[in-house]
Amino acid sequence: MKKPCFLLLLFLFSQVGALPSFYDHRQVYIVYLGGHSGTKTQQEIINHHHSFLLSVKTNEEEARDSMLYSYKNSINGFAAFLSKEEATALSQREEVVSAFPSQAKQWALQTTRSWDFIGLEEGFFAMDNVTASMEVKHKHKPKKDIIVGLLDSGIWPESKSFSDAGMGPVPKSWRGICQEGDSFSSSDCNRKLIGARYYLKAYEAYYGPLNTSSEYRSPRDHDGHGSHTSSTVAGRHVPGASALGGYGLGLASGGAPWARIAMYKVCWPLPGGNPALENTCFEADMLAAMDDALSDGVDVLSISIGTTGTQPQYSQDGIALGALHAIKKGVVVSSSAGNSGPTPATSSNLAPWIITVGASSIDRVFYSPVVLGNGIKIKGQSVTPSKLKKRFYPLVFAADVVVPGTPKNITAGQCLPNSLSPEKVKGKIVFCFRGNGPRVGKGMEVKRAGGAAVILGNLPSNGNEVSVDANVLPGTTLVSDDAIRVMKYINSTKNAKAMIIPAVTLLHTKPAPFMAAFSSTGPNALEPNIIKPDITAPGLNILAAWSRTSPPTKLPSDDRRVNYNIISGTSMSCPHVAAAATNLKAAHPKWSSAAIRSALMTTATTTNRDGDPITDASGKVAGPFNYGSGHLRPEHAMDPGLVYDASYTDYLLFVCANGTSLDPTFPCPKDRPSPRDLNHPSIAVSKLSGTVTVKRTVTNVGGHKGVYSVTISPPRGVAVDVSPSVLSFRHKMEKKSFLITLKADEGGSVSEEEEDEEDHGVPPHVDRNGEDRVLGVFGSGEDTQGPGS
Repeated sequence: MKKPCFLLLLFLFSQVGALPSFYDHRQVYIVYLGGHSGTKTQQEIINHHHSFLLSVKTNEEEARDSMLYSYKNSINGFAAFLSKEEATALSQREEVVSAFPSQAKQWALQTTRSWDFIGLEEGFFAMDNVTASMEVKHKHKPKKDIIVGLLDSGIWPESKSFSDAGMGPVPKSWRGICQEGDSFSSSDCNRKLIGARYYLKAYEAYYGPLNTSSEYRSPRDHDGHGSHTSSTVAGRHVPGASALGGYGLGLASGGAPWARIAMYKVCWPLPGGNPALENTCFEADMLAAMDDALSDGVDVLSISIGTTGTQPQYSQDGIALGALHAIKKGVVVSSSAGNSGPTPATSSNLAPWIITVGASSIDRVFYSPVVLGNGIKIKGQSVTPSKLKKRFYPLVFAADVVVPGTPKNITAGQCLPNSLSPEKVKGKIVFCFRGNGPRVGKGMEVKRAGGAAVILGNLPSNGNEVSVDANVLPGTTLVSDDAIRVMKYINSTKNAKAMIIPAVTLLHTKPAPFMAAFSSTGPNALEPNIIKPDITAPGLNILAAWSRTSPPTKLPSDDRRVNYNIISGTSMSCPHVAAAATNLKAAHPKWSSAAIRSALMTTATTTNRDGDPITDASGKVAGPFNYGSGHLRPEHAMDPGLVYDASYTDYLLFVCANGTSLDPTFPCPKDRPSPRDLNHPSIAVSKLSGTVTVKRTVTNVGGHKGVYSVTISPPRGVAVDVSPSVLSFRHKMEKKSFLITLKADEGGSVSEEEEDEEDHGVPPHVDRNGEDRVLGVFGSGEDTQGPGS
């Protein structure tokens, strides 16, 4: 019987804009007070929060009318209408940790095959149309009935993925409700979907009343995103599921099909925005949802929501604050890294107590090639159900067929709304580049102008990543190199023509996985001594449940409806990790959230199915700023051998190192620890010079006895010493510590020539000044097979 191994990854080494007020000069602020002592009743808590408001308001009535939420379960604080001056006055009070505006966070769509692929990655194989992950889980009968809470756009309860057939009674630990509203009643909950709530006070405070003609004022999902993520985490087994046109046909299942689901709807349509792109979630609403979820009794939270641009400090980040209270109660929080890649330093959800998830591919493509008039056949991908006749059609480049007067700039070839001339487009295949605007919107523009079909070409930044769509007319998408070949062909002849072959589903494609170009990357823009993202999981072209009111393209003019849909984003990879955490918590109910994070990270892999390094979308070797510790391997995580544990206090000390306190009852020590001293499954040392020593402590969760030795693979320019180099354990849950000493060579720099000769896993798009390094230290036990062995 093989012994588990542990992996220690050692790495040396978005926008929240101010909102205009809804009325007068006031807007919604969150006033955060830390946690509750447990000695006050809920009414006493509400009265206490009102007393804060009364100190800055003119009278009792104004104080009470200004409050939106009183966070009274685990989180201590409130959301209220305040002026900037009132918020400043409250922030200066000793009891107040922070007072900050409730920001509107833009979110983008940040599975029959993905769980099969993860099983194949781990050496397990699907049999008789049953996913490998299900086969694996039979070896780990749940010891605990787990409840997964999701903050998202709602849920479509009638989906077969949320059937409660054969499920036992609702756990006695559940204290939540099924909140009624538009087209949603308490009977829509069952033994699978055991709870549902919705939150929109902050949304309506900013935008005014919800437009109920295009959204449900209830937990029901109008958008589709929440149903997709929910079924990815814990959807039931559904045979014969497929996207529109039969693509991806197979047995759909979530990663934890036996788990319970609780939906907390916090995301709503942006008024006047494009539904294919724009939804928004306010922090005051999300914090209220997290406060309720922790009181309701959830065990895992899956939050496919993130920011772009400048990342907020922990004390002004609603998700980070809510997640801190979650880990205090042993609740695991999985969140998406964001879809702003491959630009460096774009990862969101940067708190070390959150599992931040990047997105990678699986081994399935929907092959729809293009045949050019010169006979060249080019690979393409599509899930468009519409098909062209098998013949050649005239082929034109979008920039050459725009309406008169359109500037010849970079966007002219991107098929933006109302840009194409019907006289020049009718009956032709139009080649468009990706870029501004939604991909499906480009197909809609070609259809509006009377085009026969659309070919989308990746820009170099998208590389080999192809996100497929159910376009409203025939079409296919090409990787960047092939897009350039098509452009060269169009420019080489006055009679360009092409044929698009209908798509077929192909499995076991290579390389797999590779990082999706859209997946947000490190380094950590907030705290460079913590690597983000933490891990990667399938997020490219994932099939899962959908809302029956939302078309597959999410375009208002699309009247098609589906039960399952294929979409991409870190929103899709986040619930894969949440499902893995759910299974771990069921098998090991006494493990802390930090131990579960450690098990997932230290058993992840940095190689693809062929044993080669995971690459990015351009084909270059990816690194820790792309995938963190590597690609998810949930079955390996069941038996990690050693884990790096951390407590609520450890995280408070980490924040103290940054000069901030998040708990008024926990004063920061005079001698503040370094952020790199957090007992985290990865270690980061920013701008190494001279010698630095860090300490780590591991807990034996494997067999009663075990011996682990260290293997070091240092980068050039750094000398590494690990002491002791061997750890011996005599009993389960025993803890051992070790020191890692890093010494930079004199000068501490690596030339560009040396970097070109050998790649140490640093993403090629990250600039290094010779002071930031990446180092991998791998520990192996006797007869161990796993990372670094």
